[in-house]
Amino acid sequence: MGTRGRRRESERRNTRTLVIGAAAVVAVVGAGVGAYALMDSGAGPSASAASDDKPKVPSGPPSAAEVHAVADAFLAAWQSGDAAKAASYTDDATAARAALTGLAKDARLTGVKVTPGTPAGAKVPFHVTSTVSYEKKAGGPGISKPYAYDSALTAVRRESDGKVLVGWQTSVAHPELKDGDRLVTGEAGDPPIKAVDRAGGELTAKKYPSLGTVLDGLREKYGKKAGGTAGVELRVVRAAKGSEKNAVPDKTLLTLSEGTPGTVRTTISPSVQAAAEKQVAKRERASVVVLRPSTGEILGVANSSPGFNTAFQGSLAPGSTMKVITSSLLLEKGLAEVDKKHPCPKYFTYGHWKFQNDDKFQIKNGTFKASFAASCNTAFISQAPKLDDDSLTKQAQQVFGLGLDNWAIGVPSFDGSVPVQSEAQMAASLIGQGGVRMNPLNMASVAATVKSGTFHQPYLVSPDVDNRALAKASRTMSAGTVASLRELMHYTAIAGTAVKPMSGLGSDMGAKTGSAEVDGQKEPNGWFTAWRGDLASAAVVQQGGHGGDSAGPVVREMLLGGAG
Repeated sequence: MGTRGRRRESERRNTRTLVIGAAAVVAVVGAGVGAYALMDSGAGPSASAASDDKPKVPSGPPSAAEVHAVADAFLAAWQSGDAAKAASYTDDATAARAALTGLAKDARLTGVKVTPGTPAGAKVPFHVTSTVSYEKKAGGPGISKPYAYDSALTAVRRESDGKVLVGWQTSVAHPELKDGDRLVTGEAGDPPIKAVDRAGGELTAKKYPSLGTVLDGLREKYGKKAGGTAGVELRVVRAAKGSEKNAVPDKTLLTLSEGTPGTVRTTISPSVQAAAEKQVAKRERASVVVLRPSTGEILGVANSSPGFNTAFQGSLAPGSTMKVITSSLLLEKGLAEVDKKHPCPKYFTYGHWKFQNDDKFQIKNGTFKASFAASCNTAFISQAPKLDDDSLTKQAQQVFGLGLDNWAIGVPSFDGSVPVQSEAQMAASLIGQGGVRMNPLNMASVAATVKSGTFHQPYLVSPDVDNRALAKASRTMSAGTVASLRELMHYTAIAGTAVKPMSGLGSDMGAKTGSAEVDGQKEPNGWFTAWRGDLASAAVVQQGGHGGDSAGPVVREMLLGGAG
């Protein structure tokens, strides 16, 4: 459950103050204008009359004729090879000139032809055709291949003089480019790889669309270690990445000459991966991960939108799935017991925020198990006064291995974040809101830790391949706490909010639902995390609504899929 309906009494008072303040500002401004007009009306030319003598600066959206004119001028100059002239038609001539010059100099695009499409308001799509030409060193024969792509520009009106220009963004030059990125043609820095699944079958983005960014990441990390030789490619070279943890890898756009790939074996299960791809393809903005709890091996990962790996690199509030970690904290501190009476009131106020349950339900004289299964927010918020500001942070780090930025799964990943917070934000963190951020990889690991009893860092490539060290938790939960968590999650799967997705999956299983409120969204993000036997999975469907209805069916199919 999320925190829908949560109220902050002090915030409401502040909001009224701000509204009143805004009205006061308007009144003052109105009074000022009136006073100016009265003072001006009796002597000399008025301010408005004086302004009539000045040329008016055009304003408002560009007209269709203006859009057409600037687009044609810009594209014609680009096609002619005059980067400086083309850049002069943009609102950032320096950046545009550098990017367009780079297309010829670094990307080695020749014979460029740019064909505009049909404008849609101020936006003009266009199609680029070119030839990528590369001459090898030492007098070797040249290589060339045709290359085409689609992009778009948007016309904007400059405020200072009303002139209509191309609003410059790096993506105008090429849709794959972000600020600081470059297109480069040459011998690839990283030799190609042949990634294979746990059974030895080749993994390709054509067969498994979600693995595109994963394969790019594997090449970047293991290309030189896997024994391959580099070919000649047109690639997107990303801006300086800093930490590997959440970086977007370089991307190959065109291969002019094939290198010799080295083989990288992964832990991916072909049957699980196929099932994951099938599930996310049915939904918008869905992401899922499947793990083996006993080892941490990643068996499958998929995203509805293959451009960004939300499953590994997303940073989203996990909603009530976070209550698994919070429950472990309350159990260890003696603030809750599975079958002991536990408060679940309609409301609980802490740090000047008034928290409530979904539909304002309450459980009178209920147990902690009943509150967990029903995802009672106030059952957790009510314990905030008894906790330190860093209690949840330490629990997540020390027991579940989260938030330390030290996972080494084989490709870039975000390892979760549970920052130290205070007052209402600390309380909100207990139910997966506030500053807590996770992704399906993190939450699948949480379910896996409950099932196995200890944290096993997830990994996609065995550490034996490169002798890297996997992250470890600094301590484990007691056997009693582990047993209690399993009972809580199992009860939720047979009598709580997770019944429908977990129906018929046997006795060795458990689950937790979650719904995370996000500002500006009509529907919350739906979360679901569960285990069954030696499988653990978590999914998020952004703007999916209740986790049991949106993400639950995705996880169910993963748990039914086995690990072939």
